[in-house]
Parts: sequence; structure tokens; C-alpha cells
Amino acid sequence: MSKYAPLRDFLVAQKVDRVPMSFAEIERVLNLPLPASKQYPAWWSNNPSNNPMTREWLEAGFETESVNIGSGKLVFRRVRKMPNSAPSSASAAPNEARADRHPGFGFMKGLITIEAGFDITKPFDDEPWDSGYLGGETRDGKLAARK
Repeated sequence: MSKYAPLRDFLVAQKVDRVPMSFAEIERVLNLPLPASKQYPAWWSNNPSNNPMTREWLEAGFETESVNIGSGKLVFRRVRKMPNSAPSSASAAPNEARADRHPGFGFMKGLITIEAGFDITKPFDDEPWDSGYLGGETRDGKLAARK
């Protein structure tokens, strides 16, 4: 269990979509002081590989916004609802696909549809990989020129 798990539990329990907090309030929830890195905006970024505390608020369904290092305040904003039984960070495999995540991502999310049973890893044509495009013999038996 991460030492920052109490923050995740606190955020999951919130009924509102915006949770303004000071750094001191976060330290009270955690029952430990924040690291010296709290003075850097990057510590509060929503990049999951940034630091262990970031993963906790992201798993709770929140992102940070309005981070003010000078005043030591920020807002956690809910970006997705958590299922009734949220998986703990210790039990979730890092590369395991989540059921609540759309297979499209970024600007393509919601714009693509993959037909059920379609294998997106299979080459789209019947021509073998070692002929035609990459050189070798073509279907008519001639050697293809390599560029």
C-alpha cells in the first residue's frame, strides 16, 4: 500500500466534482509532510509516471488544476466516476487494460469503431510480408525493385 493511498481514499469519498485543498490539508489527510518537490509545478502535473502520489489521485478519478505553488493551494477536479469497488494501486497491473477505458485515445476517442471479431493486428492484404512492398518476388514471379 502506498503511503499516499489515504489521499486516494479521501478523494474517492468526496461527493463533489471539485475539491479545493491546501498543501497543509493534503498533509493532514496523508498524516505526513509532502516532499520538498511540492514546490515544483511538475510535482502536481497529471502525468502518471511523474510520482507515486500522482497515480493515487488519478486512480481516484481526479486531476489537479489551478495549482498555485506560491499560496500552496490547488483544486482536484473529478474527471471520471469510480466504480463501487475501486481497485487498489497494489492489485492493478500497470499494463493491464481497464474496462472503463475506450480503445481509442486522444483526438480519436469516440471517432473510431472496430467491428466485433476484427483482428486489428492482422495484415490487411493477402500478400506475404516478404514480397511486394519490401522487395523479393511479386505475385507474377518478377523481382520487385527496392527503393
